[in-house]
Amino acid sequence: MKKQKKNYILPLAAVLCAVSLAVMVFALTRQEVQTKMGEFTPPPFDSAAVVGTPTVPDGLGYNELDCQVYKVSLCGKPTADGDIYLTNPESNEVWLKVRILDVGGNILGETGLVRPGEYVQTVALTTIPKSGTPITLKIMAYEPDTYYSAGAASLNTTFQ
Repeated sequence: MKKQKKNYILPLAAVLCAVSLAVMVFALTRQEVQTKMGEFTPPPFDSAAVVGTPTVPDGLGYNELDCQVYKVSLCGKPTADGDIYLTNPESNEVWLKVRILDVGGNILGETGLVRPGEYVQTVALTTIPKSGTPITLKIMAYEPDTYYSAGAASLNTTFQ
């Protein structure tokens, strides 16, 4: 009986090798199916951007944040007028924009891109939250021309 088992094992092993080889050849020669990704639409530049450094009224919490790859200045206490004074220092090598988000992650407003040496005073708000409402200021940086991300930072604050 042992002789019969050996006779079945050898042909079975040969068939399994042939099937494995066929599967490998098929996998290597077939064309890759590419998943179509949504097309990226570059954000526009903010038409209200002004060259220079703003003169910001007291009480809006205007400060510079060091995000390691870039620096940004903005108001930590945005107002119902949308005053944010997003400033991209001239020393940066990135384009910046900011989104104002509610606690659910919904966009309340956002700027367009701001080049180094420019600032935007206000953000057009789609919804004006009540004073004291928690919000997040999401700062996004892009490499010029390629629009690759240069990082993002978030600042949790409240609406004034």
